[in-house]
Amino acid sequence: MNQSVADRNTDLGNVGFAVFEAEPESSEPQRGHLQDPSVVHIRAEEFSVCYNRTPAVKTVCVGIPATEVTSIIGPSGCGKSTFLRAINRMNDLIPGCTHSGLLALDGQDVHAPQVDVVNLRRRVGMVFQKPNPFPKSIFDNVAYGLRILGERSKRRLAEVVERSLVRAALWDEVKDRLGNNALGLSGGQQQRLCIARALAVDPEVLLMDEPCSALDPRSTARIEDLIDELRGEYTIVIVTHNMQQAARVSDWTAFFYEGDLVEFGLTKQVFTKPREKQTEDYITGRFG
Repeated sequence: MNQSVADRNTDLGNVGFAVFEAEPESSEPQRGHLQDPSVVHIRAEEFSVCYNRTPAVKTVCVGIPATEVTSIIGPSGCGKSTFLRAINRMNDLIPGCTHSGLLALDGQDVHAPQVDVVNLRRRVGMVFQKPNPFPKSIFDNVAYGLRILGERSKRRLAEVVERSLVRAALWDEVKDRLGNNALGLSGGQQQRLCIARALAVDPEVLLMDEPCSALDPRSTARIEDLIDELRGEYTIVIVTHNMQQAARVSDWTAFFYEGDLVEFGLTKQVFTKPREKQTEDYITGRFG
């Protein structure tokens, strides 16, 4: 079992430069790039998004590594969620939203004409800011995606539902009431149920848009521990306003400001020795 988030960072009272012990200079990736392209799962090249011609994300170049956790931080309105939603084309649902440049998953442009958007969203699951379980049973919530994909075997559905709830650290709490309405769960349980629902269709990537912002501290800790457990199995990209959370859970951190990707690097480097003054100012609370 992975080391818990609490054990990895025991003193996070002051997020800034006190979060991590500073390390010597190394050959870490420079802004917007990774040294080894073979580990890149999601790649953006000169990628931009506009809402009715107003730029929201501006010519981003970045490579997000496979099977690790990447946090996206920055002030409200800086383009974090817009970039996240572009990865599984949720922005397609917004009238007047356009894009340019390349955004690729495993080397394939997600906006290419031949891309099956339904299959893309199976490969790239998403958990939203507010838990959004369907008004169905706990079992049917987790099985929903599988049934949409054509799975009809009751045995197979039961196996995947149990496995997904175990992975989401929810099985022990709900195994005796799988037929109950999911809306009766607590907020934290509902969010873990949404994670189980996303995991049930066996995605490669899990996107999380402020997944803990509506939760109490105890539920937040459960979600953070869950992210830590999923590390190494899935590529996880999490948008968060909480810099302490970014420091606790992520391997990599991207800092956005006014639509620009200002800095990207290992989380320890970004929080202790940022290369850009804007990053330092944000992390130390001088703005934002």
